[in-house]
Amino acid sequence: MSLLADSPPPPPPKRLVVLMPTWFGDVLMGTPTLHALREHLPGLHLAAAVRADLVPLLDGNGDLDEVIALEAGGKGPHVIEAGHRLHAGGFDTAVLLPNSLRSAMLARLAGIPRRIGYERDGRGLLLTDRLIPRREKRKFVPVPTVEYYLQLARYLGAAGADTRMRVTATDADRRAAAGLGLPPGRTLVLNPGAAKPEKRWDPMRFAAAADALAERHGLAAAVTGAPGEAAEAAAVVAAMRSDATDLVAAGTGLAAGKAVMADAALLLTGDTGPRHLAAACGTPVVTLFGPTAPGWTTIGFDREAQVVARSGEMSGITVDEVVDAASGLLEPAREREPAAVGV
Repeated sequence: MSLLADSPPPPPPKRLVVLMPTWFGDVLMGTPTLHALREHLPGLHLAAAVRADLVPLLDGNGDLDEVIALEAGGKGPHVIEAGHRLHAGGFDTAVLLPNSLRSAMLARLAGIPRRIGYERDGRGLLLTDRLIPRREKRKFVPVPTVEYYLQLARYLGAAGADTRMRVTATDADRRAAAGLGLPPGRTLVLNPGAAKPEKRWDPMRFAAAADALAERHGLAAAVTGAPGEAAEAAAVVAAMRSDATDLVAAGTGLAAGKAVMADAALLLTGDTGPRHLAAACGTPVVTLFGPTAPGWTTIGFDREAQVVARSGEMSGITVDEVVDAASGLLEPAREREPAAVGV
């Protein structure tokens, strides 16, 4: 990646806000950048602005002084209101993790003097410090998202060598999860949903894999997902021979979901946000890849097993492949490595 910019590195900021991405997994992949900034500038007032429904991902994060909740999407009045909220923070520097034009407009509207981000999406004139991502033959070179974000912290002088994602299950999160009655350390979390239909594995195969793992390793299944993925979760539960807890039907929120994941034995998922949550918690994860190229989403977690469909379609992944990958993570007699922060 090229780290060319059209102005010299800025002086050390005193009040900095990081505009976080709008996707679940990307927020977690931005946490190494928050940590790098904190380590490099310990006296800095460091804030993160994030979509309101994703605030629980940053609750308890020891690198942050402040979390600012912003309404998702929206135009006109929503953007103006968000700009006013950021302006009230008196920030001298904004670091933009998203490539979007909207994030640059928001930072400019907030009157933040320095606005650092990648020159993408036609937003160059709205940035004071423009980083240029590398291209080959007019195409952007695949770079793991964690590294892509970390380059922004390195531009400010941070070493940024630690690529571990960070999340904290607070005491309140654990209390919320305790009422679900899941067996400590023996929960197999299943995440059958995905925002894009082509990234979903057949619910019947999820169920078959879960039954096999429950029998072989003595695990109890719990099916998670976003509120809009209730049908997928219910289909998996209905197809299983063994008992399973439907976390979506139980109304389990993101806060309690963090605690469930932190205590789980394994997660089985597609390339979606819960994959990153598991890695941040130190929980082993089997990730299923169909149309997505793993190179863009490398997370550097050594307790992840990737099952990649040779056909490029999720239907090409078999139950036996998934069960074997999961068993390879569950069978070694080694303790789980601790999560980076607070879990």
